[in-house]
Amino acid sequence: MLASLRKAGSLARAVSAGQRRFLSIHEYQSVNLLNSYGIPTPKSIAAKTPEEALEAAKQFGSTGCVIKAQVLAGGRGKGHFDNGLQGGVHVVQTPEQAKEYASKMIGAKLITKQTGAAGRICNAVMLAERRDPSHEYYVAVLNDRNVGGPVLVASSQGGMNIEEVAAKDPNAIITVPIDFENGLSKAEALDLAKKLGFKSEGAQNEAADIFIRLYKIFKDKDATQIEINPMGETADGHVLCMDAKFGFDDNAEFRQKDIFALRDITQEEPSEVEAQKYNLNFIKLDGSIGCLVNGAGLAMATMDVLALHGGNPANFLDVGGGATPETVKKAFEILVADPKVKSIFINIFGGIMRCDYIAEGVINAAKELSLQVPLIVRLKGTKEPEAKEMIRKSGLKIIPFDDLDEAAQNAVKLAA
Repeated sequence: MLASLRKAGSLARAVSAGQRRFLSIHEYQSVNLLNSYGIPTPKSIAAKTPEEALEAAKQFGSTGCVIKAQVLAGGRGKGHFDNGLQGGVHVVQTPEQAKEYASKMIGAKLITKQTGAAGRICNAVMLAERRDPSHEYYVAVLNDRNVGGPVLVASSQGGMNIEEVAAKDPNAIITVPIDFENGLSKAEALDLAKKLGFKSEGAQNEAADIFIRLYKIFKDKDATQIEINPMGETADGHVLCMDAKFGFDDNAEFRQKDIFALRDITQEEPSEVEAQKYNLNFIKLDGSIGCLVNGAGLAMATMDVLALHGGNPANFLDVGGGATPETVKKAFEILVADPKVKSIFINIFGGIMRCDYIAEGVINAAKELSLQVPLIVRLKGTKEPEAKEMIRKSGLKIIPFDDLDEAAQNAVKLAA
């Protein structure tokens, strides 16, 4: 995807953890959504058991079909399963072959360049009819900060990594601003279809209609991105959306119940799912120093200071300004549940957040969980004296610091 579509890396994700905007849905769900708006796709059927895959494959006739593992990650075709099966996308010629592949995919973890070594569980497969396009295009609808509104991004070089296309040939990318209220006009959509090189008048009209309907989905469903890669033009002059990726704005969950009912939490980090239940902004990372901080800015600064002293944070955790002793305790439980955590660094600036609330939650959690890892605490601001006195009287092995650098150095040292 283009840079503006990228899901940022772990630390960049952490910066915006308080505004998570990336609900994704599976490919078969995306196909259903496209079809509900009259957008043509290859015939597709989801299956959650090998037996369902067998029956689904019988509906595609002698031409066979393609079976795709339904995992929320890119690079499925080049990935591999933890049971040894290579590739998450395969052409199948018979229903029995579809069943065989499904039996190896469903229940196994697919490992791709985006999942990390742990991989992600495959709970379903999608069987799709084989359609070989004569030409492949790229189309996306997203919000563009520079334009200050939605845009349609397109290229005649689809079916490949669009960022590589943009880097090699920026002129291959066409960006069309979209009127937020009215969407694309038919004239604008047709003009884009012609620029992209759709051959026949019929194909140009079909492509234009798809562009218009994609934006309607984008607006109706509070999407943050829609990516069609590829959009295919078939030999007989028709246009199909061959693959689709959707992202939706988490802030719109209250009015998009049907979309958010599609969420698959088995594709998410369990600790992040648990943290969301308590309105904690938590992102799991790969280091050994657990962090509990209030405020995204201070949390990022804390991770930077730890890195400066040679440490690696195990997480981003912003408890926010409205945390209670109970939510602090839950945050602490999530930290200590990670076996990689070798020390915990609590860094609190008490403005709206009261230091004594943090201290109470930490003390309660440390007692209940029989804490074994070293705990470094830096508390500054509102109710600071009271919080420090609570920690002193607790009798727990909690190491207090006032200086940020000194606290970070010790957190790194104790995690080594």
